[in-house]
Amino acid sequence: MSEFVLYFQLGLDHILDTNGYDHILFVLALCTVYQLRDWRKVLILVTAFTIGHSVTLALSTFNLVQFNSELIEFLIPVTILVTAVANLFKKQYSLNTRKIQINYLFALLFGLIHGLGFSNYLKSLLGRNTSVVQQLLAFNLGIEAGQIIIVGIILTISFILVNLFNVDRRDWNLVSSSAIAGIALTMVLEAKYW
Repeated sequence: MSEFVLYFQLGLDHILDTNGYDHILFVLALCTVYQLRDWRKVLILVTAFTIGHSVTLALSTFNLVQFNSELIEFLIPVTILVTAVANLFKKQYSLNTRKIQINYLFALLFGLIHGLGFSNYLKSLLGRNTSVVQQLLAFNLGIEAGQIIIVGIILTISFILVNLFNVDRRDWNLVSSSAIAGIALTMVLEAKYW
């Protein structure tokens, strides 16, 4: 197996690992307000998240940025909570009228925080390897692929509930975002930094 494939698989496994469900929850919080017909918007959204975490993952891997890992572990569930709570106040028409939505900014900025969370994991895998660009790219592409899988699952569930079982789209958003917010709040309290 090539090194590129190995690191791609590690990134894919890392994002889909249910033991680290914080990443899955964040992607769910980002896309729960969208429907299957919005798939292009959601792919841009997830890519914005990937760009954000790729930047800080690279900066941290090359030791260009230092951070307190306890603070990052606290901020990750905060990003999930903020995104889920913001969903509760979204109006459906606003998803179609504004060119730049706040979710894109959440994805990009919060991706920076999540990248720092990924960095310790990746650093432990790389060890003292001096040529890490290919591994870093492969790992990020694996994470992107995993996020697309999560998006596909949530958009399919949303389509089934809203279009086939006639669940009100607003109710779907309220229930799923509230559940995500509740889980994130628990995580925030467990990882409290103060």
